[in-house]
Amino acid sequence: MIECLTSRNKPVIGMAEPLALPGSYMYDGSGMDVITDRLLREVEEYANYDFDGVILQNMQDTPVRQQSNFSAVACMTHLSEAVRREFPQLLQGILINWDGCASLAVAQAAKADFIRVEHCYVGAEVTTSGIINAQCPEILQMKRLTGADIPITADIYEPHAMPVCPRPIESMVFSAISQARVDALFLSGHNAQETIEMGRRARKVSVAGRTVPLYAGGGTNDANIYDILEVYDGVCIGHWIKDGYLCNPINPEKAKRYMSEVQRARENHGKV
Repeated sequence: MIECLTSRNKPVIGMAEPLALPGSYMYDGSGMDVITDRLLREVEEYANYDFDGVILQNMQDTPVRQQSNFSAVACMTHLSEAVRREFPQLLQGILINWDGCASLAVAQAAKADFIRVEHCYVGAEVTTSGIINAQCPEILQMKRLTGADIPITADIYEPHAMPVCPRPIESMVFSAISQARVDALFLSGHNAQETIEMGRRARKVSVAGRTVPLYAGGGTNDANIYDILEVYDGVCIGHWIKDGYLCNPINPEKAKRYMSEVQRARENHGKV
């Protein structure tokens, strides 16, 4: 099933952020019709700029606890189904802060293509909401019990949290593949050079001859994406094309410049 990503040459995935959902602290009472329409317009922009897909994330619900509430699961399922109906050609991932089991439930119900588990797949990390612990046992058990054929992509290092017990990137990648059975990995450094170096080191890790695709999870822009895609299989972007904040509108000029550099990388680098 991870072929949904690997079959494409350097896929570019945009972060799509609905307004705060009912049940969250930031919900303003706007209603699901308004939330749905706004999200669909954002996804339409990504499609118009030739992005390969989107990840739906309830970022505007923060702060949240690790275990998602029922309302968020219900609302994200509704939104995912709406995006699938309107844009069946786009890849779709689900990221519910910070609950990989909830993401898997939504993805299975709405027929999304994959889930992204941030902060909470392996290890433990200190975040704004406190310490978040690995959910890989619960996610894999749920996947087995429900028969869900949904690929699991996971961030094992990214700069918005601090690992409780930092380990070398090679060790983290090995554990994620050999014990946590991840299908693909997201990596993000504090800057482009660190992201590239992490990718090169991670690329050398295999488990019984098995490797997994690597995707840059953040920190890219039009000045560094060409070099980053020499090392990575694809990329997910949100902050830079939204002028530094995921919940801002997409900046059209930045999106065009970014995709121009991606196309140059596709032509010159090819698949890793």
